[in-house]
Amino acid sequence: MSAADELKVLNPATEEVVATVPAATPEDVDAAVVRAARARTAWAALAPADRARLLRRFADAVDTHVEELAQLEVREAGHTVGNARWEAGNARDLLLYAAGGAERLLGKQIPVPGGWDVTFLEPLGVVGVIAPWNFPMPIAAWGSFPALAAGNAVVLKPAETTPLTALRLAGLALEAGLPEHLFQVLPGHGHIAGRALVDHPAVAKIVFTGSTRTGREVMERCARQVKPVTLELGGKSPNVVFADADLEAALDPFSFLDNSGQDCCARTRILVHESVYDEARAVLADALAAVVVGDPADEKTRMGPLISRRQLDRVRSYVPDDAPALRGSAPDGPGFWFPPTVLTGERPDGSAACEEIFGPVAVLLPFTDEDDAIRLANGTPYGLAGSLWTRDLGRALRVSRAVRAGNLSVNSHSSVRYSTPFGGFKQSGLGRELGPDALTAFTETKNVFISTEGPAL
Repeated sequence: MSAADELKVLNPATEEVVATVPAATPEDVDAAVVRAARARTAWAALAPADRARLLRRFADAVDTHVEELAQLEVREAGHTVGNARWEAGNARDLLLYAAGGAERLLGKQIPVPGGWDVTFLEPLGVVGVIAPWNFPMPIAAWGSFPALAAGNAVVLKPAETTPLTALRLAGLALEAGLPEHLFQVLPGHGHIAGRALVDHPAVAKIVFTGSTRTGREVMERCARQVKPVTLELGGKSPNVVFADADLEAALDPFSFLDNSGQDCCARTRILVHESVYDEARAVLADALAAVVVGDPADEKTRMGPLISRRQLDRVRSYVPDDAPALRGSAPDGPGFWFPPTVLTGERPDGSAACEEIFGPVAVLLPFTDEDDAIRLANGTPYGLAGSLWTRDLGRALRVSRAVRAGNLSVNSHSSVRYSTPFGGFKQSGLGRELGPDALTAFTETKNVFISTEGPAL
Protein backbone atom coordinates (compact mmCIF):
# COMPACT_ATOMS: atom_id res chain seq x y z
CA MET A 1 0.00 0.00 0.00
CA SER A 2 1.45 3.39 -0.99
CA ALA A 3 1.33 6.54 1.14
CA ALA A 4 -1.44 7.84 -1.12
CA ASP A 5 -3.54 4.77 -0.27
CA GLU A 6 -3.46 5.26 3.50
CA LEU A 7 -4.09 7.86 6.16
CA LYS A 8 -1.71 8.30 9.09
CA VAL A 9 -3.52 9.45 12.23
CA LEU A 10 -1.28 11.57 14.49
CA ASN A 11 -1.71 12.36 18.17
CA PRO A 12 -1.64 16.19 18.10
CA ALA A 13 -0.13 16.34 21.59
CA THR A 14 2.87 14.13 20.77
CA GLU A 15 3.03 13.98 16.95
CA GLU A 16 3.19 10.17 17.22
CA VAL A 17 1.32 7.97 14.74
CA VAL A 18 -1.56 6.30 16.58
CA ALA A 19 -3.15 4.48 13.64
CA THR A 20 -2.97 3.93 9.89
CA VAL A 21 -6.17 3.34 7.95
CA PRO A 22 -6.86 2.71 4.24
CA ALA A 23 -7.88 5.73 2.17
CA ALA A 24 -11.02 5.18 0.09
CA THR A 25 -10.84 5.43 -3.69
CA PRO A 26 -13.64 6.56 -6.02
CA GLU A 27 -14.30 2.87 -6.71
CA ASP A 28 -14.69 2.27 -2.95
CA VAL A 29 -17.19 5.13 -2.76
CA ASP A 30 -19.20 3.76 -5.67
CA ALA A 31 -19.34 0.28 -4.14
CA ALA A 32 -20.39 1.72 -0.76
CA VAL A 33 -23.20 3.77 -2.30
CA VAL A 34 -24.50 0.73 -4.19
CA ARG A 35 -24.52 -1.29 -0.97
CA ALA A 36 -26.20 1.56 0.92
CA ALA A 37 -28.94 1.85 -1.70
CA ARG A 38 -29.78 -1.83 -1.26
CA ALA A 39 -29.72 -1.62 2.54
CA ARG A 40 -31.97 1.42 2.77
CA THR A 41 -34.86 -0.21 0.91
CA ALA A 42 -35.65 -2.63 3.73
CA TRP A 43 -34.77 0.01 6.37
CA ALA A 44 -37.24 2.52 4.93
CA ALA A 45 -39.93 -0.18 4.82
CA LEU A 46 -39.60 -0.87 8.55
CA ALA A 47 -42.30 0.51 10.81
CA PRO A 48 -41.02 3.72 12.43
CA ALA A 49 -41.28 2.12 15.85
CA ASP A 50 -38.94 -0.67 14.73
CA ARG A 51 -36.39 1.81 13.36
CA ALA A 52 -36.64 3.69 16.65
CA ARG A 53 -36.07 0.51 18.65
CA LEU A 54 -32.86 -0.29 16.75
CA LEU A 55 -31.60 3.29 17.08
CA ARG A 56 -32.16 3.12 20.83
CA ARG A 57 -30.12 -0.07 20.92
CA PHE A 58 -27.41 1.81 19.03
CA ALA A 59 -27.60 4.57 21.68
CA ASP A 60 -27.20 1.96 24.42
CA ALA A 61 -24.09 0.62 22.67
CA VAL A 62 -22.61 4.12 22.46
CA ASP A 63 -23.40 4.69 26.13
CA THR A 64 -21.58 1.49 27.08
CA HIS A 65 -18.51 2.66 25.15
CA VAL A 66 -18.46 6.37 26.04
CA GLU A 67 -15.06 6.14 27.71
CA GLU A 68 -13.55 4.16 24.83
CA LEU A 69 -14.85 6.70 22.31
CA ALA A 70 -13.61 9.59 24.44
CA GLN A 71 -10.10 8.14 24.68
CA LEU A 72 -10.04 7.67 20.90
CA GLU A 73 -10.99 11.32 20.50
CA VAL A 74 -8.23 12.40 22.86
CA ARG A 75 -5.64 10.48 20.83
CA GLU A 76 -6.75 11.44 17.33
CA ALA A 77 -8.00 15.01 17.88
CA GLY A 78 -6.16 16.23 20.97
CA HIS A 79 -9.38 17.10 22.76
CA THR A 80 -9.33 17.32 26.53
CA VAL A 81 -10.77 14.18 28.05
CA GLY A 82 -13.67 16.07 29.61
CA ASN A 83 -14.67 17.53 26.27
CA ALA A 84 -14.29 14.14 24.58
CA ARG A 85 -16.65 12.51 27.08
CA TRP A 86 -19.21 15.23 26.37
CA GLU A 87 -18.86 14.59 22.64
CA ALA A 88 -19.50 10.86 22.98
CA GLY A 89 -22.46 11.62 25.23
CA ASN A 90 -23.81 14.08 22.67
CA ALA A 91 -23.75 11.36 19.99
CA ARG A 92 -25.63 9.02 22.34
CA ASP A 93 -28.22 11.66 23.28
CA LEU A 94 -28.82 12.64 19.66
CA LEU A 95 -29.48 9.00 18.79
CA LEU A 96 -32.17 8.86 21.46
CA TYR A 97 -33.67 12.17 20.34
CA ALA A 98 -33.67 11.12 16.67
CA ALA A 99 -35.22 7.74 17.56
CA GLY A 100 -38.17 9.58 19.08
CA GLY A 101 -38.48 11.64 15.91
CA ALA A 102 -38.78 8.52 13.75
CA GLU A 103 -42.20 7.85 15.29
CA ARG A 104 -43.31 11.46 14.90
CA LEU A 105 -42.41 12.07 11.28
CA LEU A 106 -45.96 12.96 10.37
CA GLY A 107 -47.62 14.11 7.18
CA LYS A 108 -50.73 16.28 6.98
CA GLN A 109 -54.35 15.96 6.02
CA ILE A 110 -55.33 19.07 4.08
CA PRO A 111 -59.01 20.04 3.57
CA VAL A 112 -59.72 20.43 -0.15
CA PRO A 113 -62.94 20.43 -2.19
CA GLY A 114 -63.95 17.25 -3.97
CA GLY A 115 -61.79 14.83 -2.07
CA TRP A 116 -59.22 14.06 0.54
CA ASP A 117 -55.63 15.30 0.44
CA VAL A 118 -52.73 13.87 2.44
CA THR A 119 -48.97 14.38 2.50
CA PHE A 120 -46.23 11.85 3.20
CA LEU A 121 -42.66 12.58 4.32
CA GLU A 122 -40.60 10.04 2.40
CA PRO A 123 -36.87 9.36 2.90
CA LEU A 124 -34.47 10.66 0.28
CA GLY A 125 -32.42 7.48 -0.17
CA VAL A 126 -28.64 7.53 0.35
CA VAL A 127 -27.26 10.56 2.21
CA GLY A 128 -23.60 11.52 2.01
CA VAL A 129 -22.14 13.15 5.13
CA ILE A 130 -18.72 14.83 5.07
CA ALA A 131 -17.59 15.59 8.63
CA PRO A 132 -14.75 17.85 9.84
CA TRP A 133 -11.85 17.22 12.20
CA ASN A 134 -12.70 19.77 14.87
CA PHE A 135 -15.63 17.87 16.45
CA PRO A 136 -15.43 14.47 14.75
CA MET A 137 -18.07 12.61 16.77
CA PRO A 138 -20.83 15.17 17.30
CA ILE A 139 -20.84 16.65 13.82
CA ALA A 140 -20.75 13.23 12.17
CA ALA A 141 -23.73 12.33 14.35
CA TRP A 142 -25.66 15.53 13.55
CA GLY A 143 -25.75 14.67 9.86
CA SER A 144 -25.97 10.88 10.12
CA PHE A 145 -28.37 10.00 12.91
CA PRO A 146 -31.42 12.10 11.92
CA ALA A 147 -30.94 10.83 8.35
CA LEU A 148 -31.01 7.22 9.58
CA ALA A 149 -34.06 7.89 11.74
CA ALA A 150 -35.91 9.30 8.72
CA GLY A 151 -35.36 6.03 6.81
CA ASN A 152 -32.23 6.81 4.81
CA ALA A 153 -28.88 5.07 4.48
CA VAL A 154 -25.72 7.06 5.25
CA VAL A 155 -22.22 7.03 3.80
CA LEU A 156 -19.98 9.10 6.07
CA LYS A 157 -16.57 10.45 5.07
CA PRO A 158 -14.72 11.65 8.17
CA ALA A 159 -11.83 14.10 8.01
CA GLU A 160 -8.47 12.65 7.01
CA THR A 161 -6.97 13.39 10.43
CA THR A 162 -9.80 12.03 12.60
CA PRO A 163 -11.39 8.83 11.23
CA LEU A 164 -11.15 6.61 14.32
CA THR A 165 -14.26 7.55 16.28
CA ALA A 166 -16.40 7.45 13.14
CA LEU A 167 -15.17 3.95 12.35
CA ARG A 168 -15.93 2.83 15.89
CA LEU A 169 -19.44 4.31 15.76
CA ALA A 170 -20.12 2.33 12.58
CA GLY A 171 -18.93 -0.80 14.35
CA LEU A 172 -21.22 -0.14 17.30
CA ALA A 173 -24.16 0.33 14.91
CA LEU A 174 -23.59 -3.17 13.56
CA GLU A 175 -23.21 -4.60 17.07
CA ALA A 176 -26.54 -3.00 18.00
CA GLY A 177 -28.30 -4.74 15.11
CA LEU A 178 -28.60 -2.04 12.45
CA PRO A 179 -28.61 -3.59 8.98
CA GLU A 180 -25.25 -4.17 7.33
CA HIS A 181 -24.19 -1.37 4.94
CA LEU A 182 -26.85 1.01 6.26
CA PHE A 183 -24.28 3.22 8.01
CA GLN A 184 -20.88 3.06 6.33
CA VAL A 185 -17.74 5.06 7.10
CA LEU A 186 -15.19 5.69 4.35
CA PRO A 187 -12.01 7.46 5.50
CA GLY A 188 -10.30 9.20 2.64
CA HIS A 189 -8.94 12.37 1.14
CA GLY A 190 -11.44 15.13 0.50
CA HIS A 191 -10.39 15.73 -3.10
CA ILE A 192 -10.75 12.02 -3.87
CA ALA A 193 -13.30 10.24 -1.68
CA GLY A 194 -15.20 13.39 -0.71
CA ARG A 195 -15.52 14.57 -4.28
CA ALA A 196 -16.63 11.10 -5.44
CA LEU A 197 -19.34 11.08 -2.78
CA VAL A 198 -20.58 14.55 -3.75
CA ASP A 199 -20.63 13.67 -7.46
CA HIS A 200 -22.25 10.24 -7.15
CA PRO A 201 -25.64 10.28 -8.92
CA ALA A 202 -27.17 7.82 -6.43
CA VAL A 203 -26.40 10.06 -3.44
CA ALA A 204 -29.57 12.03 -2.83
CA LYS A 205 -28.20 14.70 -0.49
CA ILE A 206 -24.90 15.97 0.88
CA VAL A 207 -24.34 17.28 4.40
CA PHE A 208 -21.02 19.11 4.62
CA THR A 209 -19.31 20.84 7.52
CA GLY A 210 -16.04 22.62 6.85
CA SER A 211 -14.57 25.74 5.32
CA THR A 212 -16.61 28.25 3.35
CA ARG A 213 -14.28 27.82 0.36
CA THR A 214 -14.82 24.06 0.20
CA GLY A 215 -18.52 24.49 0.94
CA ARG A 216 -18.89 26.63 -2.18
CA GLU A 217 -17.29 23.88 -4.27
CA VAL A 218 -19.60 21.25 -2.74
CA MET A 219 -22.62 23.42 -3.50
CA GLU A 220 -21.49 24.01 -7.09
CA ARG A 221 -20.95 20.32 -7.73
CA CYS A 222 -24.31 19.39 -6.18
CA ALA A 223 -26.04 22.05 -8.29
CA ARG A 224 -25.09 20.14 -11.45
CA GLN A 225 -27.44 17.35 -10.32
CA VAL A 226 -29.93 19.64 -8.51
CA LYS A 227 -28.89 17.78 -5.37
CA PRO A 228 -29.87 19.36 -2.02
CA VAL A 229 -27.19 20.29 0.48
CA THR A 230 -26.89 21.29 4.11
CA LEU A 231 -23.78 23.38 4.68
CA GLU A 232 -22.36 24.40 8.05
CA LEU A 233 -19.35 26.54 7.23
CA GLY A 234 -17.13 29.08 8.92
CA GLY A 235 -17.78 31.56 11.68
CA LYS A 236 -16.38 34.69 13.28
CA SER A 237 -18.77 35.05 16.15
CA PRO A 238 -19.14 38.22 18.24
CA ASN A 239 -19.33 38.44 22.00
CA VAL A 240 -21.10 41.76 22.66
CA VAL A 241 -20.55 42.97 26.22
CA PHE A 242 -22.44 46.04 27.43
CA ALA A 243 -21.35 48.09 30.44
CA ASP A 244 -24.04 46.62 32.71
CA ALA A 245 -22.90 43.02 32.08
CA ASP A 246 -21.36 40.61 34.54
CA LEU A 247 -17.84 40.92 33.14
CA GLU A 248 -16.43 37.79 34.79
CA ALA A 249 -19.15 35.64 33.18
CA ALA A 250 -19.20 37.51 29.87
CA LEU A 251 -15.43 37.26 29.42
CA ASP A 252 -15.08 33.56 30.18
CA PRO A 253 -12.04 32.70 28.05
CA PHE A 254 -13.54 29.36 27.07
CA SER A 255 -16.06 31.21 24.96
CA PHE A 256 -13.21 31.21 22.43
CA LEU A 257 -10.69 28.70 23.85
CA ASP A 258 -12.93 25.63 23.93
CA ASN A 259 -11.38 22.93 21.71
CA SER A 260 -8.31 25.19 21.42
CA GLY A 261 -10.43 27.69 19.48
CA GLN A 262 -11.10 25.16 16.71
CA ASP A 263 -14.82 25.85 16.86
CA CYS A 264 -16.92 27.69 14.28
CA CYS A 265 -19.00 29.11 17.15
CA ALA A 266 -15.99 30.46 19.09
CA ARG A 267 -16.66 34.01 20.28
CA THR A 268 -13.42 35.35 18.81
CA ARG A 269 -14.59 38.97 18.36
CA ILE A 270 -14.91 40.37 21.88
CA LEU A 271 -16.81 43.67 21.60
CA VAL A 272 -16.95 45.63 24.87
CA HIS A 273 -18.42 49.03 25.68
CA GLU A 274 -15.66 51.61 25.78
CA SER A 275 -16.49 52.55 29.40
CA VAL A 276 -15.46 49.08 30.62
CA TYR A 277 -12.69 48.37 28.09
CA ASP A 278 -9.82 48.69 30.58
CA GLU A 279 -11.63 46.56 33.15
CA ALA A 280 -12.38 43.94 30.50
CA ARG A 281 -8.73 43.88 29.49
CA ALA A 282 -7.68 43.21 33.08
CA VAL A 283 -10.27 40.44 33.50
CA LEU A 284 -9.08 38.73 30.32
CA ALA A 285 -5.40 39.01 31.28
CA ASP A 286 -6.04 37.23 34.59
CA ALA A 287 -8.25 34.61 32.94
CA LEU A 288 -5.69 33.74 30.25
CA ALA A 289 -2.93 33.41 32.82
CA ALA A 290 -5.02 30.83 34.70
CA VAL A 291 -5.74 28.54 31.73
CA VAL A 292 -4.03 25.16 32.09
CA VAL A 293 -2.71 24.08 28.68
CA GLY A 294 -1.19 20.64 28.39
CA ASP A 295 -1.72 16.89 28.07
CA PRO A 296 -5.33 16.46 26.94
CA ALA A 297 -5.57 13.12 28.75
CA ASP A 298 -4.91 14.85 32.10
CA GLU A 299 -8.15 15.62 33.95
CA LYS A 300 -6.73 18.99 35.06
CA THR A 301 -6.03 20.22 31.52
CA ARG A 302 -8.42 22.85 30.19
CA MET A 303 -6.94 23.35 26.71
CA GLY A 304 -5.06 20.95 24.45
CA PRO A 305 -3.08 21.27 21.22
CA LEU A 306 -4.16 22.27 17.74
CA ILE A 307 -4.96 19.46 15.33
CA SER A 308 -1.89 19.64 13.04
CA ARG A 309 1.30 21.42 12.05
CA ARG A 310 -0.57 23.03 9.17
CA GLN A 311 -3.17 24.49 11.52
CA LEU A 312 -0.48 25.70 13.92
CA ASP A 313 1.26 27.54 11.09
CA ARG A 314 -2.03 29.12 10.06
CA VAL A 315 -2.73 30.41 13.56
CA ARG A 316 0.82 31.76 13.93
CA SER A 317 0.42 33.73 10.72
CA TYR A 318 -2.23 35.91 12.39
CA VAL A 319 -0.19 36.68 15.52
CA PRO A 320 3.18 38.37 14.93
CA ASP A 321 5.57 38.10 17.86
CA ASP A 322 5.42 41.86 18.42
CA ALA A 323 1.61 42.16 18.17
CA PRO A 324 -0.04 43.94 21.13
CA ALA A 325 -1.75 41.11 22.94
CA LEU A 326 -2.66 39.38 26.17
CA ARG A 327 -1.05 35.94 26.25
CA GLY A 328 -1.24 32.80 28.32
CA SER A 329 1.25 29.96 28.17
CA ALA A 330 1.62 26.65 26.31
CA PRO A 331 4.02 23.71 26.45
CA ASP A 332 7.27 23.54 24.50
CA GLY A 333 8.50 20.45 22.68
CA PRO A 334 6.55 17.98 20.53
CA GLY A 335 2.93 18.73 19.78
CA PHE A 336 1.01 21.48 18.03
CA TRP A 337 0.79 24.02 20.86
CA PHE A 338 -0.25 27.67 20.77
CA PRO A 339 -0.91 29.86 23.84
CA PRO A 340 -4.30 31.45 24.58
CA THR A 341 -4.12 34.92 23.03
CA VAL A 342 -6.24 38.09 22.85
CA LEU A 343 -5.08 40.69 20.35
CA THR A 344 -5.60 44.23 21.64
CA GLY A 345 -4.30 46.38 18.79
CA GLU A 346 -6.28 44.99 15.85
CA ARG A 347 -8.43 47.22 13.62
CA PRO A 348 -12.11 46.20 13.29
CA ASP A 349 -11.51 45.57 9.58
CA GLY A 350 -8.17 43.82 10.07
CA SER A 351 -7.60 40.24 9.04
CA ALA A 352 -7.52 38.85 12.58
CA ALA A 353 -10.80 40.62 13.36
CA CYS A 354 -12.65 39.50 10.23
CA GLU A 355 -11.21 36.15 9.13
CA GLU A 356 -11.72 32.79 10.80
CA ILE A 357 -8.42 31.88 12.47
CA PHE A 358 -9.61 28.59 14.00
CA GLY A 359 -7.26 28.70 16.95
CA PRO A 360 -7.07 30.06 20.53
CA VAL A 361 -6.96 33.69 19.36
CA ALA A 362 -9.53 36.44 19.89
CA VAL A 363 -9.55 40.19 19.29
CA LEU A 364 -10.71 42.79 21.83
CA LEU A 365 -12.53 45.77 20.30
CA PRO A 366 -14.34 48.71 21.96
CA PHE A 367 -17.73 50.08 20.85
CA THR A 368 -19.45 53.36 21.65
CA ASP A 369 -23.19 52.62 21.71
CA GLU A 370 -25.81 50.06 20.71
CA ASP A 371 -25.75 50.94 17.01
CA ASP A 372 -21.96 50.74 16.93
CA ALA A 373 -22.08 47.31 18.63
CA ILE A 374 -24.51 46.01 16.02
CA ARG A 375 -22.40 47.40 13.19
CA LEU A 376 -19.28 45.68 14.52
CA ALA A 377 -21.12 42.43 15.25
CA ASN A 378 -22.34 42.28 11.65
CA GLY A 379 -19.01 43.40 10.19
CA THR A 380 -17.90 40.02 8.81
CA PRO A 381 -19.12 37.73 6.00
CA TYR A 382 -20.10 35.15 8.62
CA GLY A 383 -23.22 34.70 10.73
CA LEU A 384 -23.13 31.47 12.69
CA ALA A 385 -23.31 32.30 16.39
CA GLY A 386 -22.78 34.98 19.01
CA SER A 387 -23.38 36.14 22.55
CA LEU A 388 -24.93 39.27 24.03
CA TRP A 389 -24.44 40.34 27.65
CA THR A 390 -26.69 42.92 29.29
CA ARG A 391 -29.20 43.22 32.12
CA ASP A 392 -31.50 45.34 29.93
CA LEU A 393 -34.20 43.04 28.46
CA GLY A 394 -35.27 45.55 25.83
CA ARG A 395 -31.71 45.97 24.63
CA ALA A 396 -31.25 42.20 24.58
CA LEU A 397 -34.26 41.79 22.29
CA ARG A 398 -33.33 44.68 20.00
CA VAL A 399 -29.74 43.59 19.51
CA SER A 400 -30.64 39.91 19.14
CA ARG A 401 -32.99 40.75 16.28
CA ALA A 402 -30.43 43.06 14.65
CA VAL A 403 -27.42 40.72 14.69
CA ARG A 404 -27.35 38.52 11.58
CA ALA A 405 -26.51 35.12 13.00
CA GLY A 406 -28.27 31.78 13.26
CA ASN A 407 -27.54 31.02 16.94
CA LEU A 408 -27.48 33.74 19.57
CA SER A 409 -27.26 33.48 23.34
CA VAL A 410 -28.18 36.21 25.82
CA ASN A 411 -26.11 36.16 29.03
CA SER A 412 -24.72 32.79 27.94
CA HIS A 413 -22.15 31.33 25.56
CA SER A 414 -24.19 28.23 24.74
CA SER A 415 -24.55 27.50 21.01
CA VAL A 416 -25.56 23.88 20.54
CA ARG A 417 -28.34 21.69 21.89
CA TYR A 418 -29.52 18.59 20.06
CA SER A 419 -33.12 19.70 20.70
CA THR A 420 -32.83 23.12 19.01
CA PRO A 421 -31.97 24.11 15.41
CA PHE A 422 -28.39 24.93 14.47
CA GLY A 423 -27.07 26.66 11.36
CA GLY A 424 -25.80 29.92 9.95
CA PHE A 425 -26.62 33.07 8.02
CA LYS A 426 -24.56 34.58 5.19
CA GLN A 427 -21.29 32.74 4.41
CA SER A 428 -21.76 30.46 7.43
CA GLY A 429 -23.95 28.06 5.51
CA LEU A 430 -27.34 26.82 4.37
CA GLY A 431 -30.02 24.83 6.14
CA ARG A 432 -30.39 23.74 9.74
CA GLU A 433 -29.33 20.69 11.69
CA LEU A 434 -30.63 19.36 15.01
CA GLY A 435 -33.86 20.36 16.72
CA PRO A 436 -37.42 19.12 16.21
CA ASP A 437 -37.27 19.49 12.41
CA ALA A 438 -33.95 17.69 11.88
CA LEU A 439 -35.52 14.58 10.35
CA THR A 440 -37.60 16.49 7.83
CA ALA A 441 -34.38 17.79 6.23
CA PHE A 442 -33.84 14.20 5.05
CA THR A 443 -37.26 13.71 3.50
CA GLU A 444 -39.28 14.81 0.49
CA THR A 445 -42.93 15.79 0.76
CA LYS A 446 -45.27 13.76 -1.42
CA ASN A 447 -48.81 15.07 -1.91
CA VAL A 448 -51.65 12.61 -2.69
CA PHE A 449 -55.17 13.72 -3.61
CA ILE A 450 -58.02 11.15 -3.51
CA SER A 451 -61.19 12.20 -5.24
CA THR A 452 -64.48 11.47 -3.46
CA GLU A 453 -66.51 12.43 -6.51
CA GLY A 454 -65.29 9.80 -8.96
CA PRO A 455 -65.77 6.03 -9.02
CA ALA A 456 -65.96 4.34 -5.63
CA LEU A 457 -62.71 2.91 -4.35
